[in-house]
Amino acid sequence: MGENPAKNHYAQLNQGEENEMDIYGYKTQGWRKALCIAGYILSCGALRLLFYWKPEWDVWINCIQCSLEEADIVLLRTTDDFRTYSRKTVTWISVSAFIKSRSDYAATEEDSIFSKAITKPSLQVRTIQVQKIRYVWNVYAKQFQKVGVLEDHYTCSAVHDKFGSGLTSNEQNVRRVICGPNTIDVPVIPVWKLLIKEVLNPFYVFQLFSVCLWFAEDYMEYAIAIIVMSLLSIFLTVYDLRKQSIKLHRLVESHNNIMVTVCRNKEGFQELESHHLVPGDMLILKEGKTLLPCDAILLSGQCTVNESMLTGESIPVTKIHLPRADNFKPWRVYCAEDYRKHVLFCGTEVLQTKADDRGVVKAVVLRTGFNTAKGDLVRSILYPKPMNFKLYRDALRFLMCLIAFAAIGMIYTVCVFALNGEETGEVVKKALDVITIAVPPALPAALTTGIIYTQQRLKKKGIFCISPQRINMCGQLNLVCFDKTGTLTEDGLDLWGLLPSERNCFQDIHSFPADHSLPWGPVFKALAVCHSLIVWEGKIQGDPLDVKMFEATNWVIDDSSGHQTEGQGSTHATVVRPGLKATTAPVKGITILHQFPFSSALQRMAVIAQETGGDPEAFIKGAPETVAMLCRAETVPSNFESKLLLYTAQGFRVIGLACKSLQAGKPPAALTREEVESDLTFLGLLIMENRLKRETKPVLEELSAACIRSVMVTGDNIQTAVTVAKNAGMIAPTQRVILVEANKVPGSFSASITWKSLEENKIEDYRSVEDDSQTEPGIRLPLGSGQYHFAMSGKSYQIVAQHFRHLLPKLLLNGTVFARMSPSQKSSLVEEFQKLDYFVGMCGDGANDCGALKVAHAGISLSEQEASVASPFTSRTPSIACVPELIREGRAALVTSFCMFKYMALYSTIQYLGVLLLYWQLNSFGNYQFLFQDLAITTVIGVTMSFTGAYPKLVPYRPPSQLISPPLLLSVVLNILFSLSMQIFGFLLVQEQPWYSKTDIHSACLSVNNNKTNSSSSLGLHRVRDEAHEQTDNGFKSYENTTVWLLSTINCLIVALVFSKGKPFRQPIYTNYVFILVLIGQLGICLFLMFADIDDLYSKMDLVCTPTTWRISMVGMLVVTLAVSFLVEEAVIENRSLWLFLKKTFRYHSKSHYKRLQHVLEQDSAWPPLNETFFSDSVAVTVEGNMGGHSNPTFDSSEDSL
Repeated sequence: MGENPAKNHYAQLNQGEENEMDIYGYKTQGWRKALCIAGYILSCGALRLLFYWKPEWDVWINCIQCSLEEADIVLLRTTDDFRTYSRKTVTWISVSAFIKSRSDYAATEEDSIFSKAITKPSLQVRTIQVQKIRYVWNVYAKQFQKVGVLEDHYTCSAVHDKFGSGLTSNEQNVRRVICGPNTIDVPVIPVWKLLIKEVLNPFYVFQLFSVCLWFAEDYMEYAIAIIVMSLLSIFLTVYDLRKQSIKLHRLVESHNNIMVTVCRNKEGFQELESHHLVPGDMLILKEGKTLLPCDAILLSGQCTVNESMLTGESIPVTKIHLPRADNFKPWRVYCAEDYRKHVLFCGTEVLQTKADDRGVVKAVVLRTGFNTAKGDLVRSILYPKPMNFKLYRDALRFLMCLIAFAAIGMIYTVCVFALNGEETGEVVKKALDVITIAVPPALPAALTTGIIYTQQRLKKKGIFCISPQRINMCGQLNLVCFDKTGTLTEDGLDLWGLLPSERNCFQDIHSFPADHSLPWGPVFKALAVCHSLIVWEGKIQGDPLDVKMFEATNWVIDDSSGHQTEGQGSTHATVVRPGLKATTAPVKGITILHQFPFSSALQRMAVIAQETGGDPEAFIKGAPETVAMLCRAETVPSNFESKLLLYTAQGFRVIGLACKSLQAGKPPAALTREEVESDLTFLGLLIMENRLKRETKPVLEELSAACIRSVMVTGDNIQTAVTVAKNAGMIAPTQRVILVEANKVPGSFSASITWKSLEENKIEDYRSVEDDSQTEPGIRLPLGSGQYHFAMSGKSYQIVAQHFRHLLPKLLLNGTVFARMSPSQKSSLVEEFQKLDYFVGMCGDGANDCGALKVAHAGISLSEQEASVASPFTSRTPSIACVPELIREGRAALVTSFCMFKYMALYSTIQYLGVLLLYWQLNSFGNYQFLFQDLAITTVIGVTMSFTGAYPKLVPYRPPSQLISPPLLLSVVLNILFSLSMQIFGFLLVQEQPWYSKTDIHSACLSVNNNKTNSSSSLGLHRVRDEAHEQTDNGFKSYENTTVWLLSTINCLIVALVFSKGKPFRQPIYTNYVFILVLIGQLGICLFLMFADIDDLYSKMDLVCTPTTWRISMVGMLVVTLAVSFLVEEAVIENRSLWLFLKKTFRYHSKSHYKRLQHVLEQDSAWPPLNETFFSDSVAVTVEGNMGGHSNPTFDSSEDSL
């Protein structure tokens, strides 16, 4: 019994999904809670604040472990690298009001989560709400399950049978109580809530602590300055968050309350507000424009939908009803990747509905509220995925180091002051002061300014950013995936020619636009009807390819007519008729009776059409290879493959056309897609020209020169893609392309993989490139691994990922063209590249790129639609020229972040060292001295240092990605040593001066004035000394103070200048005029303070008069420090060749997977295995035996040898 709670204490929520979480059960204990409340009171709320930052500590201290079934509190932990905890309370919902008797509800719902969640006999449901999604406790499965979604286990026929006639009122009520309202409710967060949340940030709490300490020490001015800066920062953040909150609220409020018609079982149609909808409700879609308030599966009829809100493409999409397939597969598995064509998504707009023979267009509610596609989009904005970037991780480590550094200073301070008999209160104040000096409170503010400036520069260039933390990531990109159509090539396709086929022979090519009239025949009919175009607001709309194809016929769409077919009622159908410019045709028009929309998984579309007074016919268009496979062999020309290769090799987009006659009796809606798309007659090939955009080649050349890999990920034919890649410069003329083909072996569970060269002409052996092996790894690509590129299709990629997992990294290392890729395969490919330690950028423009844009380190959308919400960056101009621009700015922002870090670390260390030196004499800097350093120097530098723009040329290497890298650490450590040496040298040297006096702060200037005539009266001198002694006791004035303060203040300026790196990632420092003017101004003021000798000014600044020779000596020390610091930074820290030499000498190998794999493949003479075929079973053995060097164990062993 004791083991049981521990066993059921833990489970996983959303297993295998993007938002997967671990869930732990806890029970509150009264005495623990009472102790905690006492702790809150005694600690003046500090303990409560700690629990606010660390919810897991709150749960561990207040509660005890128990099984999830008994838990009243659950602790959730994300399964990503961040392991973020959150605490949720379990709530109970009663459904007893709707269930009067057992038969009332349970009988109809026995297999549903709604009946499994109700505990008997109390008729209550246990729920938790996580990130806006409600989960209920399944009493039988003993786990929390998501509600607000129609369960996945229903088959196609079960969906029709169970939900086809709607839910009863009782079922609907119970579901409504359990699921909650169907709204995507994003309330506008009140300003006070935002303020409190922002103020409780650990950073602001630390600032509050600093400010309180400064007020206690009468350091008013800087405390007020920090308060003003912090308030400004808080208000700006709150304003920004509030604006986002309002924007998001407006985005979703429009479809939170729409009137809809539902079908009630046994009660007929009923009008109700959309927030009452539940999964399983039967929606009736009426004619005319409607916004969808939920996700729904279309059960009858057909719809045309504008999905631009979700996908970014304003092309109308045709949706068809779910087939009534009698099989045992769940509906989504049965429909595979094409399930989307049956689903209407929330937030999209229904433009047209076409009823079938059943009279009304019906859809069953699939998901409600935040479970919908739109809800998911909103949740991804509300709860963005945290970015695991080394810079941010290192920044925390860096702060920890500073805190440790401060702790040493505190111990030193306590020892010095306590041994000298200072009051305890003073000792504590001085010790705490050290923390505020060592850990700069202005650090986060200084870091964000750089990002804000970069964001503004990008905005001016037409690139908008919704995730500013990703800007730094762009500086690390070393691989960019590009979609082809609309990204690398022009969006629109031009019709180039038509190659008709008759009696299994290709006829003469019909060119466009030279031959104007296209002869009447099956090919003409296919062009006129095989599309999903609609007339919307007087304009033909749809896929650009369909538009061009249809325009070539000079026919028009008559969309207003109802069409009468025998034995059926009037259904709304599209009719095409000859236009004014059309050649004479023997028919008045053709009616499109039914559509099977284009499916990226099937790579084709089909329509059933009927000439006026004729028999129905089916027309199919799609990928030529797919269409040819569906045709009768005798109708496909024998030279089909060679002709297809001829055109695709020239970079043309080729579409296959086919047709089939159908029996007149059967209604079109009753025909399945398999019946229609079989035994077809091949009609020919439609050849379309897809021109490269003007900027594509120069941009790809620029990326290649900067050693950034370009990869093409497209849904197009592999040969077309390879040709475009060659024309665009992704593949050089001297490099060979190796086609990787993977196929499942029929009748077995194994698969085969083949490597074959795409070129017929034999290129000289690609291993003869000797000079490559001399360059630094990663500088040339492909590196030492030969001048070859892999090309593969989405199908092959899928099989390799499943059966040849160990080969995938090796194929990706030189994979350049990935064709016929589905949206999910695109996302998977980006993730696989990331696993190889590439920093991946994705540039795309359409719906099929949304997933990949979201997954990539930097997703750049070339679409201006609202869907660009999925992508962190959106370019106003649909051109890939934004990619190098973004990388340039990213690199500059990253280097700026490093410069700011180094500067802030040095400034706080310089001040810290100066203060500790003066503590030795029980002295310190005065308030105005601190104020001058903190406000006039550092704050101004922090704001202006980031103004430096990006360097216009991309260099063939990236800036370091981590703070804790040897050059950066060495730079900081050496500069700390230089500062320390100079300050100690000045501190000790001033004490050796003949005019120096520990007690008399006027001795230097007096001894200079009176060294010839020592005529002062002893009384006068005594009075002056007495006054001086008094000031020394109460104030900070001393020769050491003046020397150390002037040296440390000007040292801050030296460091700022030395660290302001220009080339190769940022423009030279002299281009940042504001920064240069600021530095000159500050230096002028410092030198003025050094040489001024104005009593009032010196008195205010706690400075004392020193002989001119000593002031010149101080300038000398500063000049030497500047020279040494600048020399070391340029000759050692920024000396790239020196670091490469050291790497080589110490045999340092990169930890990146792809670099290590490159190294392994260079030694492997058997790779790539050209013209060989492997089988998955045998290969598994070979890998463990001979090819063990390419699997993960190699990475482990090479790691040990580092």
